[in-house]
Amino acid sequence: MSEPPKETASEPAKGEGENEAERARAAAAKAKATGYHMGDADTVISVDEVTRQAAKIGGGITVEQLEALAGEDPYLVIETLRAGYGQMEILHDLDLRVGRRQSLCLIGPNGAGKSTILHAIFGFNRIFSGRILVGEGKDKADITRLSPSEKLSKAGIAYILQDKSVFPGMTVEENLWMGGYLMETPDQAKEAAERVFEKYPRLAARRRHQAKVLSGGERRLLEISRALVMNPEVLLVDEPSIGLEPRFIDMVFEILDDLQNVEGKTIIMVEQNAKKGLEFADIGYVLVSGQLAIAGTGDELLENPEVGRLFLGG
Repeated sequence: MSEPPKETASEPAKGEGENEAERARAAAAKAKATGYHMGDADTVISVDEVTRQAAKIGGGITVEQLEALAGEDPYLVIETLRAGYGQMEILHDLDLRVGRRQSLCLIGPNGAGKSTILHAIFGFNRIFSGRILVGEGKDKADITRLSPSEKLSKAGIAYILQDKSVFPGMTVEENLWMGGYLMETPDQAKEAAERVFEKYPRLAARRRHQAKVLSGGERRLLEISRALVMNPEVLLVDEPSIGLEPRFIDMVFEILDDLQNVEGKTIIMVEQNAKKGLEFADIGYVLVSGQLAIAGTGDELLENPEVGRLFLGG
């Protein structure tokens, strides 16, 4: 029996239909990508495309709508804010309202201006125009031009930075003392640190350990705790879940829930895990190109199909 003829480059290979199907399946699998930081999406969507599509589904948010979400007397108010870095304007006539003991989560594509809002509130960037007000009733304090130190000491606003903001060569205890650097005496900072240790025994057990030996979740707890030394009213939380394992993410959100609902803190956060952030927050804002595109309760944004498609991977 003679051997079957060998295939040449010009001749179709046996089973080519099967090979084409395999290539199609491989291409489809390659096209399958994560959505906005979590979940699955059927196609790859670039940041520019997310921005373009998100801009279409929002807009026209009124101050009255924001005030309805924040309650009768918003505790922190941003009025027509224009802010950025150097000569670059990132936020364009932005309004924001959040009530006392409420939580607000900011989501949106990269470059939308989410962290810029936190920076503007705390005094880390340039404000071109607009106002930032804090307080209750009609006599809110205008804190627009205060320095970060003044915003912490006078307005009760603390900024919890993204991961890796602890001092690794210092002990846990020393890191907490640093949180009270604006207090009148070192003894006051030490007393405040002891109150934090009473609240978080997990940190107390490691008080003499250098921060660099802590787990990721413990470091995040230390970052949050350090901000609590000054007993602020408002917490600005930048990416609380970044770099953490799922079990530590749950722990961090449980801590934030306690700070809001037990201790009465007002929380404004930027969260890359959009689903987790909206599940936690009372209010959600979608930012697009430095402007507010969508606002609603956290549950409303979770149920919004366009928000789900663009930011929740569904």
